[in-house]
Amino acid sequence: MADLVITGGRVLDASGERAADVLVRGGHVVEVGEGLRGDERLDAAGCIVTPGLVDVHVHLREPGMEEAETVETGARAAALGGYTAVVAMPNTTPPLDDPAVVAAVLAAGERAICEVASSGAITKGRQGRELAPMGELHKLGVRMFTDDGDCVADAGVMRRALEYSLALPMAVISQHAEDPALAGGGAMHEGEWSSRLGIPGRPAAAEEVIVARDLILAGVTGAHVHFQHVSTAGAVEMVRAAKARGLRVSAEACPHHFTLTDACCASFDPVFKVNPPLRTEADLAAIKAGLADGTIDVIATDHAPHPTEAKERPFEEAPSGMLGLETALALVWEELVRPGVLTEAQALAAASWRGAAIAGLAHQGQPVAPDAVANLCIFDPEHRWEVDADRLASKARNTPYAGRTLTGKVRHTILRGEVVVRDGEAQR
Repeated sequence: MADLVITGGRVLDASGERAADVLVRGGHVVEVGEGLRGDERLDAAGCIVTPGLVDVHVHLREPGMEEAETVETGARAAALGGYTAVVAMPNTTPPLDDPAVVAAVLAAGERAICEVASSGAITKGRQGRELAPMGELHKLGVRMFTDDGDCVADAGVMRRALEYSLALPMAVISQHAEDPALAGGGAMHEGEWSSRLGIPGRPAAAEEVIVARDLILAGVTGAHVHFQHVSTAGAVEMVRAAKARGLRVSAEACPHHFTLTDACCASFDPVFKVNPPLRTEADLAAIKAGLADGTIDVIATDHAPHPTEAKERPFEEAPSGMLGLETALALVWEELVRPGVLTEAQALAAASWRGAAIAGLAHQGQPVAPDAVANLCIFDPEHRWEVDADRLASKARNTPYAGRTLTGKVRHTILRGEVVVRDGEAQR
């Protein structure tokens, strides 16, 4: 690779902020300073130069559901959104409960323009009964274990998973916290709007009883439990209290849970159907407060592509999920940074280096400094653009933000020193 110099930007990482050029050589940052020269110049004027974003929760659908997404297309969408690493969820067909299946996903990721790490299922077949071969999966590099898409509802199984994880360095048990006995049959948040619309609801209590239970189990075992897509005020408060007690707990929130509410479902458009469901204004405010005070560690997208024909079914029959990778950072800026909920540094910590630490991705989220692997996002916070579902890189089109004008867009993304997105266009 030729020497690459990123010029005119404002570097912002875990070590602070400074106006500086960045020189990249051989896949690594070699110098950060003023007036640097290189064989190739990448314009970052008006932009923030930051470690590449890390998404600990994406659905790439491969293997088995390639009509919705593949590792290649999902990784391209991620790179366009500024991500240099994503963690693929296990609810594929077959699921990621087998070393051979995980190895195939990792092999596909080697050819992608974003680092693709794989999660592993907690239980065989994601059935919630018998533990998957977590040790074998860990040897392949799996660090996050989850049955995402389903909750590990059996307390005994969850306790065994937490205990077993203690023998696996850096392993994290990630829970989709939703009691199926309470949530089963529901299609949106249970509350005023579900009553008005006549749509069966999924109560906040379904999430909160599992969070409460698993915090008790985390205290009993001493293991690290991570709560995925936290969506209720009660769950936020319980995680806050658990952190104050010193429990090993982390949590993530998704952009749709701090930008949209259950009132959106009044349109009966299944694009707003997601699991856990869009909640109330009070829950949305609690998510923002949890991000602001550090109760919620990570912003993850829960990027969940579906074929158009599946999402065009009636609301109650349509699958849950929405796209998120290409719009996430702009939404963070519009909904959190500009209103003063988070500082720029807080937002990028939640979108990049905190997720890298939780997922055990050693070469992601590093400060932009000599010897660091050059995984970088160059973000223009003033670029205005309209979300066009047909122009997104994903194979799917189920974005709830179609037609919305956002301010803030990724200009360039660099993966291991390679410019994989230049001026907003994927390079391969």
